[in-house]
Amino acid sequence: CTCSFLDTDRALVLLEEYCKKLRKPEEQQLKKAIRKVMGIFKSSLFQALLGSFTKKAARHGTISHPSLPAAVAYDVLGCPKI
Repeated sequence: CTCSFLDTDRALVLLEEYCKKLRKPEEQQLKKAIRKVMGIFKSSLFQALLGSFTKKAARHGTISHPSLPAAVAYDVLGCPKI
């Protein structure tokens, strides 16, 4: 399902926007951790696993929305889920 890949892109945009706001010295460790998460989201392994998970879950009816990356980003950022 291409929805999961679009959700990954949206998560990356949200995380990048949040990283731009992290300027204080005490926030740099968090910024570094978020950048690691972003690197994982961009990896071909993550994309392959996400595609496999989404297909299996949709086939078994165990998920109603394939927005795992966006959900992670919203949780990290403390944003309400849309």
